[in-house]
Amino acid sequence: MADFEFDTGVRWARFDPGRTLARRPDAELPFVKAVRAGPALLLDTTVYIDQLQGRLPDMAAGFIEIRQVNHSAVAIQELMHTVGRLDPVHSGTSEAIHQIGRLIKAMPAHRVFAADPDTLGRAALLSGILCRLQGYAKDEKLRALMDSILFLQARRLGFAVLTRNIRDYDYFLQLFPAARILLYRTEPA
Repeated sequence: MADFEFDTGVRWARFDPGRTLARRPDAELPFVKAVRAGPALLLDTTVYIDQLQGRLPDMAAGFIEIRQVNHSAVAIQELMHTVGRLDPVHSGTSEAIHQIGRLIKAMPAHRVFAADPDTLGRAALLSGILCRLQGYAKDEKLRALMDSILFLQARRLGFAVLTRNIRDYDYFLQLFPAARILLYRTEPA
């Protein structure tokens, strides 16, 4: 980030709405209601998890079928973190690692995007703002950073984020009302 951008970012980081952000009612949020054409998608890690677990709702799957799908290096990192976290002696670990590997290998290289330094810097500021405003605990801080990177990466590239992470993406929408986000819930098991 250049000095000018850094100074602008520091001023932006001083943003204070004077209150903690509250989760808004579902009616005020952009939940997927009908499958339709639109901007290309950047998938949040929740989408891959739901696909692997067979819990992705038909409506969300429909968006994946008709729109251009893109992948973030952030989601790959989070999936690989899961591989590293899995208990090697658990009976389901081998299959889970196989499925995650299959999913990552299926991502076309020309559709995988890594964030540029400017996006990374701005995402660090955004996640810091959220951590300050929301009082995030230690374990929530890394998640906030990863979500901020993916969110700002999608904005920079003109993509819509498809996610089940309603709480955090509601906060992003409160800070950036024009952002393109499509929310969904998994169907009850």
